[in-house]
Amino acid sequence: MKNKLLLLLSGIVILVLVSVGLAGCQATGPSVENSNQQVGISVSGEGKVTVTPDIVNVQYGIQAQALAVADAQSQAANAINDVMAALTANGVAQIDIQTQSYSIQQTTSWDNNKQIQIVTGYQVNNYVNIKIRDVAKAGIIIDAAAAAGGNLTRVNSIQFGIADPLAYNDQVREKAMTDAKDTATQLAKLAGVTLGKPISISENVSSPVVPPIYYNGAADAKSSTAITPGTFDITMTVQVLYAIK
Repeated sequence: MKNKLLLLLSGIVILVLVSVGLAGCQATGPSVENSNQQVGISVSGEGKVTVTPDIVNVQYGIQAQALAVADAQSQAANAINDVMAALTANGVAQIDIQTQSYSIQQTTSWDNNKQIQIVTGYQVNNYVNIKIRDVAKAGIIIDAAAAAGGNLTRVNSIQFGIADPLAYNDQVREKAMTDAKDTATQLAKLAGVTLGKPISISENVSSPVVPPIYYNGAADAKSSTAITPGTFDITMTVQVLYAIK
């Protein structure tokens, strides 16, 4: 019986040692790791196209003030109707005139004797966005609208833009990709490797930032306000990862 017990214990010890030995072999042996990291040459490229604006956006408003709301509304309505007629007469389509805001507000002043705010009247504001598609006529159109609105005219800003900026994307993208490939080719040559095909590509289009200008009115009745569009840049950057052969 004692011999059988010793034989059983010996078997257990051997089994444990074999298990530990196998575990040690698995821990110290070679392993294969899956990795999604892509190795290659990563570069950025930039494309740029200089364009001339073909539209002008005008922030135009009518501001009327009177003792009664009805009177202020009537003044504003008559003025904006005259402005619309002037715009239409100068070739601006109805679809290019969009109401931005309309408000009626009290005007007040401080009564020192009573130490209170008193209502002095009402102010009506009617603001529209005017899109002018003939840049050469922008000064004439703006002056015509200002003359129609008279002393109630308010012009917040004038801003240039492109009617269809997407039309330039193909040209800008081609320049950006050419710039990226030129950089990658030079890097591969300096590193002594052969450039492969693109593995991944991403792009970013930068919208042109055009600062607004502000209208001060025509210098005299015989000449229109000078509106000069100038130029601005449409840019695109691409990030390209090229393989190494």
